[in-house]
Amino acid sequence: MIAVPATFWASLALAGVTFAQTATPPAPAAPAMEMKTESGQATVLTGKVKSVDAKAGKLTIQTSDREIKLTTDSKTTKAALEKLKIGDTAKVFEKGGKVIAASPVKPDSKTKAAK
Repeated sequence: MIAVPATFWASLALAGVTFAQTATPPAPAAPAMEMKTESGQATVLTGKVKSVDAKAGKLTIQTSDREIKLTTDSKTTKAALEKLKIGDTAKVFEKGGKVIAASPVKPDSKTKAAK
């Protein structure tokens, strides 16, 4: 009779330990210039916009080591390209030379750095 409550409390304690082990730590911040994901998935590029033509769906971005020319046929991605300007820092998701998504990257606030 004592074994049943003891077993219950022991299994409850082990369940708490198991849960704590499966918790995932927060994801690290993205690198500043370029990061490739696993093969078969999109590549994430961050760099300066060299040229952009939203109507034609064309974007050229300069990363730390090379200039990359990309295209898109998607109406939603073309709309995202309209938000980019030459000289902006942008984050671009691409796969096979095609833009999947793009967005401008906001520069860090200097007032936060000064504090």
